[in-house]
Amino acid sequence: MEKPQPFLSVSNAIILGALMVSISILISGGFIKIGSKTAGTQAVAPAPSPAAQQPAAPQQPAVTLDQIKDVFTKSQIKFGKADSKLVVIEVADPSCPYCHIAAGKNPELNKEAGARFTLVSDGGTYRAPVPELQKLVTEGKAAFAWIYTSGHGNGEMGTKAMYCANEKGKFWEVHDLLMSSKGYDLLNEQVKNDKSKSGEIAEFLQPVFDSGAMKACLDSGKYDKRLQEDASLAQSIGISGTPGFYLNTTQFNGAYNYTDMEPTVKSALGI
Repeated sequence: MEKPQPFLSVSNAIILGALMVSISILISGGFIKIGSKTAGTQAVAPAPSPAAQQPAAPQQPAVTLDQIKDVFTKSQIKFGKADSKLVVIEVADPSCPYCHIAAGKNPELNKEAGARFTLVSDGGTYRAPVPELQKLVTEGKAAFAWIYTSGHGNGEMGTKAMYCANEKGKFWEVHDLLMSSKGYDLLNEQVKNDKSKSGEIAEFLQPVFDSGAMKACLDSGKYDKRLQEDASLAQSIGISGTPGFYLNTTQFNGAYNYTDMEPTVKSALGI
């Protein structure tokens, strides 16, 4: 009588085992993506989670001051001179909730993020860093560069609007309006990087910038490639998330309270 064959022959078992190992390597190596999340994307949440943005301790020099000055020089939006005692780099995305929190123009979002982010003007202890750093620039004490990188996924049209505004010396006016509660909703709920909605951006910015000029600038596509150039600059100094700051060579990743940045500022300025 013919002897019954095993369920798997030795050769078949070897082949099956090799296949399982190969699949495991593919998954662990990132070649097979499971679920909806893919490389280079970030989940978009309607509201920020404070626990996810607890700023870590400031990082000591990972780059040189020459590198910071080089990024400043190559940035599209900048104020002051590279040889200033304090050179500030902000990497941001106008659709990012914690960039709004750091900008201090969307107090409702600051409150929603929790007590530690509630603005001083609303009875909290949070001093939004961006307005404080802007003051230093206005007073001639610091240089400042604003650089885009995607931190929430919907900031491309808003960023290009800021590039356009910068041409006419209106960066801060447009920045502050986009960083308001209405600006946040506009970018994240209506425009969402849709180039056909340039008119909506232009109309929203009408109080501070001519709508016809803004729409023409956005429709021209002149800054489409600048988005990636900015992202590359950010990566060159080790920032891939938003907001991220450098004060000379000290890195602050996250929406820091300006109170935590102030010692670094004073040390750089010698005060």
